[in-house]
Amino acid sequence: MDLSIVVVNWNTRDLLIQCLTSVVQGTEGVDYEIVVVDNASTDGSVHAVQEGFPQVKLIVNRSNLGFAKAANQAIIESWGRYVLLLNPDTRPLNNAIGKMIRFMDDHPGAGAMGPRLVLPDGRPQPYSFGCDPTLGYLLRRGLNLLLRKGYLHDWGSDKVREVDWLSGASLVLRRRALEETGLLDENFFLYFEDNDLCLRLRQKWWKVYFNPTVQVVHLGGESLVKNEPARAEYYYGLLYFYSKHYSKLKMAILILLLPLYRWLVRPRR
Repeated sequence: MDLSIVVVNWNTRDLLIQCLTSVVQGTEGVDYEIVVVDNASTDGSVHAVQEGFPQVKLIVNRSNLGFAKAANQAIIESWGRYVLLLNPDTRPLNNAIGKMIRFMDDHPGAGAMGPRLVLPDGRPQPYSFGCDPTLGYLLRRGLNLLLRKGYLHDWGSDKVREVDWLSGASLVLRRRALEETGLLDENFFLYFEDNDLCLRLRQKWWKVYFNPTVQVVHLGGESLVKNEPARAEYYYGLLYFYSKHYSKLKMAILILLLPLYRWLVRPRR
């Protein structure tokens, strides 16, 4: 099987159905499967998938296990050479899924590839990719926001390039690479699991590519609209990332700077 498409859902029924519809309509010629993991939704998401997409493998959790743990459930139950993590608020465009597979086949050193995420009006969406969240990077990002100088990255670039990390909203992973690095770290509930996985891939000498020739519409933040307290998970994720990858000194500096950083940065998923 070419591809296993993994969708983690929490109370985004209508968006989920639209996403699955776009996937089914845009995967001609691809040998694929879809695995949906529902994190205890109360909006009828499970029934809607059962009724509208009986071919989908559905895993229903009794509680919200977070993104990483739910995605791992699906990956373990899937069989594709590649795994595509796909948010329910996304829409692959112009045979994007077929292009993803061809790119990975043509780049055997690629452990992961991410498309250009675009807004519904076609504009590039911020945070399709980025740099590791070092203290220097966080400082530059915070200063740019404070001085209103704009973003540090050009998400509208047309150049295929290697990057530090890619957004988990639409992320293709090579299964062989996952077998070497391990699955998503389940200590991350909602944020930074993609940063962490991409860093671990690079540490194993796998390349992480941003490919703007592939485009996926991403609304972004729909689950957060329904769950404002989940924004705190951004900072919990950042702190855990530092505890895992950086020194105790850098962790202490981050803790001191975190109140200012929280004031400057608004999470988006």
